[in-house]
Amino acid sequence: MTEASIVGSDSSIASASGPEIEEPPGSNSPASHLLLSEKLRAAARTVSAESAVRVGEFQTKASPPVRMMSTGISARIDGPHVSADKAHQENPLTTLFRERFFPDTTDADWDDWRWQSRHRIRTLQQFEKMLDLSVEERDVLSDGGTLLPTAVTPYYMSLLDPENPLQALRKTVVPTTREFIRTPGEADDPLGEDGHSPVPGLVHRYPDRVLLLPLDFCSTYCRYCTRSRVVGHGEIQPNVQRLEAIFHYLEEATQVRDVLISGGDPLALSDEKLDWILGRLRAIPHIEFVRIGTKMPAVLPQRITPELCAVLRKYHPLWMSVHFLHPDECTPEAKQACTRLADAGIPLGAQTVLLKGVNDDVEIMKQLLHRLLLMRVRPYYLYQCDPISGSSHFRTPVSKGLEIIQGLRGHTTGYAAPTYVIDAPGGGGKIVLQPETVVGRDGDDLLLRNFEGKVFRYPDPITESI
Repeated sequence: MTEASIVGSDSSIASASGPEIEEPPGSNSPASHLLLSEKLRAAARTVSAESAVRVGEFQTKASPPVRMMSTGISARIDGPHVSADKAHQENPLTTLFRERFFPDTTDADWDDWRWQSRHRIRTLQQFEKMLDLSVEERDVLSDGGTLLPTAVTPYYMSLLDPENPLQALRKTVVPTTREFIRTPGEADDPLGEDGHSPVPGLVHRYPDRVLLLPLDFCSTYCRYCTRSRVVGHGEIQPNVQRLEAIFHYLEEATQVRDVLISGGDPLALSDEKLDWILGRLRAIPHIEFVRIGTKMPAVLPQRITPELCAVLRKYHPLWMSVHFLHPDECTPEAKQACTRLADAGIPLGAQTVLLKGVNDDVEIMKQLLHRLLLMRVRPYYLYQCDPISGSSHFRTPVSKGLEIIQGLRGHTTGYAAPTYVIDAPGGGGKIVLQPETVVGRDGDDLLLRNFEGKVFRYPDPITESI
C-alpha cells in the first residue's frame, strides 16, 4: 500500500478536505433569533409521545417520553432494539436549526460526515449568526488567541441553546475569556504525557499499554481538552513515516499488549487509513487488545457509517471508549451511531468528565448514565477534570465527585455506576476515588457503611501468620 493510498488525496481528515464556508446559509434578520426561540417553545408544547415516535423511529408509545433537560423537547431513546440502518433520523432541535440556517441542505449532505466537517462553525461571524453571544464569548472569538482552536459541527451546534450562554452543552464548546485565567497547579501538559513519549505520537506510561495519537484533529473542540496544547495545530499528522516509527517501536516493545488509539479523534481519519492502522497493529503478535477513544457518536454521529463499522469489525477484539457529557447529547442520531457500533460487536464504554455547571449534579448524571445504558453504552470512567491551563471554571471540588458517586451507588443499577478517577498530575496514572465504605474493625468484624449510611458487620477474622 502506498503512502498516497493511506494518507489519501481525498484528505480523510475532513477539516482539510475542503474550504470552510464563509458564512452559513440563512437569514440574519433581527427577528430571526426570536423566530427560532418561538419555534422551540412551540415544539416543546406540541411534541408528544406520539410525535416522538415519528421523530426517533425506534421510539414507542408504551411509556412517556424522556424530556430533554434544557430544551423541553421530547426524544425517546428507550424503545425496542431495531436495526440502526434506517432512513434519515433527526431530533426536533436539529430540524429547526436546519430550517433556520441550512434550508437548502439535503438529508444526504447533512448526513455526510465530510460535509459536516467542511461546514464546521469556526469564526465570530458564523457564531454570532447562530447564537446571541455573551460579552465573554464575543471577546474571545474576536481575539482568537486561545490555546485551543474553536470548531463546532453544524449537528452539534443545533443542540446548543441560542440564547443561554450557561447552557451545559454550549459552555463546553464555545470559548470564553475564562480560558485566559491561569490558576496555581495548572499546566499545559498536566499528565506529563510528553515526558513518557519515546516516539512522537506515542505515550508509554503503563508497562503493558500505550496511547497512540494518529492525528491532532477533532471535528468539535471541547474547551476542557486535556491535550489542548496539541490538538488542532496540525503538528501530529497521520503520515506513513511517523506512524511506521510508532509501529517499529511497538514491534520491539514486547511487553505491550494493549493499544489505545486516541488523539485528536481517530475516527476523523478515513476508513482506509483506519483500516491500515488497525491492520498494522494486528500484525504485531504480542498486541492483544486494541481500543479506540472517540467523541464522534456525540458530536458527529454521521461519521458512524455502515462502511466504517464493516472496517472496525474486521479487527476484533476491538473496544471503544465514547465520550458523553450530558443527557442532551443522547439524541436519536447518537443512538443510531451507538447501535451501529454495538451491532458490529464493539463493546462501548462511556468516559465522562465531571464539569462544573454542566453535569455536577446527581440527577443530571443519573439521567445521562441511564440514557447511555439504553443506547447500549456501559458507563466506564467519571474523570475529575484535569488541571489544564485555563480550566479552573470547569473544575469541581473532588468532594462533588464523591457526592455524585455516593448518590448513584445503591440508588441505581450497578451497571450505571462509573468508576470515579483522577488522572494524577505528573504522569502518576489513574487513581480511583470512592466514598469511604470501610469504617474500621471491631475484633474479627469489619465495619462497613452502605449507601444509606448504615453500618454493617462482615466477619473477617485476623489470622495470625505461622
